[in-house]
Amino acid sequence: MRAFSAVLIPLLLTVSAAAQEAEVLDDPIAAVDQDTEIDGGMASYYGDELAGNRTASGERFNPDELTAAHRTLPFGSMVRVTNTVNGDSVIVRINDRGPFSRGRVIDISHAAARQIGMHRSGTARVKLALLNAD
Repeated sequence: MRAFSAVLIPLLLTVSAAAQEAEVLDDPIAAVDQDTEIDGGMASYYGDELAGNRTASGERFNPDELTAAHRTLPFGSMVRVTNTVNGDSVIVRINDRGPFSRGRVIDISHAAARQIGMHRSGTARVKLALLNAD
């Protein structure tokens, strides 16, 4: 009986782990939660005075949307931006190019800056993670 249990328990654990992984792959919400850390550094945010201007993707900038500018990520990429000081994070969609200030890795909208607590200081040290929507 003990030998049977020694074989059966690892087998059940393997099947359970495989089933959970399959559930994550079938669930689009869970798939969005999978991410790949890509960068870190200083972030800044767009001022409201740029509202209505065209972004590099061609859409109009709206400071109340959760959008951002990155130098190389494709337009439409979803990125989790995490303030390393307070741990707050926000998911933004890349729709513009930049930042063009040396030492900055991303420019985010005013709405995104408020969500991670950097709207008063104007800048914050952040971690970036590309979200996989596979």
